[in-house]
Amino acid sequence: METEVKLCFKDKESLYNYSLSDSFKTLVVSGCDPEPVLLENTYIDTKDLTVSMRGGMIRSRHYKGSDIDTYEFTVKYGGGVVNGLHQRLEWNVKSDIGEFSVEKFISAISDSNDPEDKLKEVFEGISDKDLNVLCTNSFTRTLYEISFENSRIEACFDSGIISNSDGSVTDEICELELELTNGDINELNKLALIIREQTGSVPLDASKYERTLKILKGEWKNEK
Repeated sequence: METEVKLCFKDKESLYNYSLSDSFKTLVVSGCDPEPVLLENTYIDTKDLTVSMRGGMIRSRHYKGSDIDTYEFTVKYGGGVVNGLHQRLEWNVKSDIGEFSVEKFISAISDSNDPEDKLKEVFEGISDKDLNVLCTNSFTRTLYEISFENSRIEACFDSGIISNSDGSVTDEICELELELTNGDINELNKLALIIREQTGSVPLDASKYERTLKILKGEWKNEK
C-alpha cells in the first residue's frame, strides 16, 4: 500500500528554498546527501483506457542520473485521495530495459505486501498486444530520507513541466511528495500540516498521471 501526501508549492523557488531551510534539514537522516535525478514517466493502457477505468495505472519510469540509468515498472490500483493524502495498492518491478510485459511483471512480483489477486484484477482480459503508450512526463527529483517522531518518510522534491504535444498547454510540476515508509499515518499528516503552515503549500489531490492525461485529452485546468 502506497501512503503519501502531495503538497503543491507556488513555484520552484519556494519549493527548493524549503529543502534548504533549517526546519527541513533537522528532519533529514544523517548521511543523506542526494543528487537530483531525472525521472521520465511513460504511462501505458489500452486504447479505451480499460486499466484507468478500473481504477488502475501502469507506469514505466526511467531513472537518469550521474550514477544511475535504470527502469522501474509500477502498477497502482484502487484506493483514494483525501486532502492530499494518497493511498493505493502498489506493485513495483525494477528492470534494465524499458519494455513492459504483463506476464513478466506479475511473475516478478515477490516482495510486495499488496495481494497478487488484486494485481490480476487490473490485467484481467488484457495482454501485451492490447497495451499502448498513452502519455509521458518528465521531472527532476531530489529524494531525502527524513525522520519525524517515530516515522520514516521519503521526501521527494519534484520540479518539471507537463505539456501537450505542441506545448500550447502546460502545467508546472512543483510539488513535495511525503511517502510513509515506516511508521504512523497520523504522524505523516501531522508533518504535512506543519510544512503547509511553514511554506504556504497546499494539498494536491491530482497525481502527475491524472494531470498529464487530462492535458492529453484537453481537459486540464490548473488546480493550484
